[in-house]
Amino acid sequence: MIEALFALLLGLAALYFGLWIFILLPADMAKARGRSAFGWVLVSIFFSPILACLLLWLLGDVPNREITADNDNTS
Repeated sequence: MIEALFALLLGLAALYFGLWIFILLPADMAKARGRSAFGWVLVSIFFSPILACLLLWLLGDVPNREITADNDNTS
């Protein structure tokens, strides 16, 4: 009984970690850099989450990115 519960908890933890590494991490990194979260999640799923995160880190922010919400009240 306790072994089954432990296996279930371990399986849920592995599922959450997989979801985080393949979907949530690249999506958050892409949004923070002004890039398409959906596109980078696809890169992560089809190629590698490590490759997607590394490319996002190397590419950095989108050039000429408009930041309207942060700078609206600076006048």
